[in-house]
Amino acid sequence: MGNYRYLWWTLIAVLAVTFGILGLSGVEVYRKAPPIPTQVVSASGEVLMTREDILDGQTAWQSTGGMQLGSIWGHGAYQAPDWTADWLHRELVAWLDNAARDSEGKPFDALDPEKKAALTYRLQQDYRPNSYDAATGTVTVSDRRAAAMVETAAYYDRLYGADPALRQTRDNYAMKEGTLPDAERRAKLADFFFWTAWAASTERPGTVATYTNNWPPEPLIGNHPTPENILWSLACVIILIAGIGALIWGWAFLRKHEDPPVAAASDPLTLAPLTPSQKAVGKYLFVVLTLFVFQVFIGGFTAHYTIEGQSFYGVDVSQWFPYALTRTWHVQSAVLWIATAFLAAGLFLAPIIHGGDPKYQKLGVDILFWALIVVVVGSFAGNYFALAHIMPPKLNFWLGHQGYEYLDLGRFWQIALFVGLLLWLALMLRAMMPALRRKDGDNSLLWLLTVFTIAIGLFYGSGLFYGERTNISIMEYWRWWVVHLWVEGIFEVFATAALAFIFATMGLVSRRIATAASLASASLFMVGGVPGTFHHMYFSGTTTPIMAVGAAFSALEVVPLIVLGYEAWEHWSLRERAPWMRAVRWPLMCFVSVAFWNMLGAGVFGFMINTPVALFYLQGLNTTAVHAHAALFGVYGFLALGFTLLVLRYIRPEIAFNERLMATGFWGLNAGLVLMIFTSLLPVGLFQFEASVTTGMWYARSDTFLQQDFLETLRWIRTFGDVVFIAGAIAVAWQVVILGLWRKGARVSSAG
Repeated sequence: MGNYRYLWWTLIAVLAVTFGILGLSGVEVYRKAPPIPTQVVSASGEVLMTREDILDGQTAWQSTGGMQLGSIWGHGAYQAPDWTADWLHRELVAWLDNAARDSEGKPFDALDPEKKAALTYRLQQDYRPNSYDAATGTVTVSDRRAAAMVETAAYYDRLYGADPALRQTRDNYAMKEGTLPDAERRAKLADFFFWTAWAASTERPGTVATYTNNWPPEPLIGNHPTPENILWSLACVIILIAGIGALIWGWAFLRKHEDPPVAAASDPLTLAPLTPSQKAVGKYLFVVLTLFVFQVFIGGFTAHYTIEGQSFYGVDVSQWFPYALTRTWHVQSAVLWIATAFLAAGLFLAPIIHGGDPKYQKLGVDILFWALIVVVVGSFAGNYFALAHIMPPKLNFWLGHQGYEYLDLGRFWQIALFVGLLLWLALMLRAMMPALRRKDGDNSLLWLLTVFTIAIGLFYGSGLFYGERTNISIMEYWRWWVVHLWVEGIFEVFATAALAFIFATMGLVSRRIATAASLASASLFMVGGVPGTFHHMYFSGTTTPIMAVGAAFSALEVVPLIVLGYEAWEHWSLRERAPWMRAVRWPLMCFVSVAFWNMLGAGVFGFMINTPVALFYLQGLNTTAVHAHAALFGVYGFLALGFTLLVLRYIRPEIAFNERLMATGFWGLNAGLVLMIFTSLLPVGLFQFEASVTTGMWYARSDTFLQQDFLETLRWIRTFGDVVFIAGAIAVAWQVVILGLWRKGARVSSAG
């Protein structure tokens, strides 16, 4: 620990406390997950469904793309409805209509306000009390509710089938004809949707809130924000302000200033000859850019489905490449190309750390590369065959489509990817461990990099802790370990430590300052980031303590982002440290962008939907997509591109970046992202927010609302941003692949 003992013990304490909170709260998630009843029966004794029917329905939902076609409890795609909110509203309306006809002889909408209020009160008395018998595992519903359930299930049978009367609805929802061809599985799908709506309308024992903390917003059932929701939203804001204040005071009084070291006459990283394994990393960059360009094009294709639900400029392509498939590929390719760029950066650094290639390092790099190719091709093919219903249903989860956003690939491919990460970890550690054992210098920064290298290799495995038929609340707990903790936490610290190590090795910053800053940043990122995982789970069948933990700690996630403007300036100022730094200008520009989008995308747009009361109305709307695009690409995408360009600069030292091409790429990506967000995604999301508050989540996500002319125009306008973004992506890809890896660009000296 040396001179950094205080910082190391702070980080260790932060990790011990925060992971302790995450683990103990996970026990709460397991214990208090909404029960899946052994059977659901009517008051007259008819068995309506069983536990196996509900779980069979869950697997049927997964086979249609799951979270890539609509959402459950607000998690998933934004085009089709949230099926929980949609089912619940349709069932409530059916109950009210049946009750009105029975008592007044006319539909509910034809009644006067007084009679409507009386029936709505009776509706809430039928739905909100919990009729689950823990001893027998039975849920009992009234006969009137059972009839409403049958009516609602019939609608979903027709919607997921090929009923011509609902073709326009399927088009509005970007659903292909015959989304789920098997009628028996459609019936089970309806059972699963009912269960998610039951959890959203039934009060948890001992409380006056539903299992989903009253989500979704639904005035008919009395689903409004709970008092705890309001209180923890206020606490979230107070904690944020206090955290910012503490950070500014600490920054002012504790930050040590030190003159940077004298820069070397030439780039120190170019002094040692390239090793065989470093040269072999070039093909990883090709895959990074190939997947990146594919992701960008398939993203534009998918966005067009929000306008023409089954067509692409008049050509019906949904039967071959439906929305659920293209969105799956869009999301999965993003995860894969960004992760591959990080792996490539690590493999490039390994020989620098070791002082050359360990034995058989190039062989390991080559094996890992082809293993990644197999996983990419196999998982994408599995997605296709699953959603085309060519693959047998029993193989869907393992080889096809798990149905869970960001972890869509079949479980076999998920395991294979985890094995690949373990291989990468082995390749990294065999280079790092000898360097760590050396006593000839300060190894604290390398230790930090090693710790989070291990974390990258291991934490992806948390996505294997749930199964095909796991309660979806428990599945969400582990899914967010990967999507939030692995990506937003572990990768963030790894990138911080890796950049600090690179700049210190280049002699641009002192190792002492780089180490201290990295350790302090790691503690800041993790103190809010680890328990902050729960801000994704306010309404996923969890209890108030989970909401409290998520709200309190996720407010702290925003705090370190406040000083990222200073970090951006520090990175940018490095370009003047030495003439040879001009050769890495564009990687530095990417790292400056990371700081900007971290502040805006992760900070501003993240906090916009972060407090429980805000997310109560915003979960599953286009405001979530604003945060997702700005944070995932703006932060991790630019980080990955920065690493890619940096590695390219060293494995092809004779190649100069084409200034015009790189300017087009860099500014095109940034401008395209800005246009995409501010001309389309954000305005649509804000209009949805107003609809969610005034009418309900079901309406904000309905085709009735989203197919209004002015909202369709806003989605058309997104095309301009998409085109600018695509042009930027092509320019960067041309620089890396054509002018870089294929060596057809301008050449400069190796010191360049």
